[in-house]
Amino acid sequence: MEFEKSLNRLEEIVQKMERGEAPLEESLELFEEGMNLLAELKEYLSKAEIKIEKLIKDSEGKIKTDEYKELSQKMEEES
Repeated sequence: MEFEKSLNRLEEIVQKMERGEAPLEESLELFEEGMNLLAELKEYLSKAEIKIEKLIKDSEGKIKTDEYKELSQKMEEES
């Protein structure tokens, strides 16, 4: 499932559970689905972080966090 779709589904589950609309059995199923989605999202973000770190390492293998911060700030300013 795509990251955004998974995140949207997790938000739907949280909202439904916060409203207390679902009976207990359905709430348990929603909770389980939410926990699975959360694990998938965390794994996706961890992989994305590793990929970003690999992309910004210098020739000595050190992570160039300054360049990443500058790129991140530039992208935020453009949006």
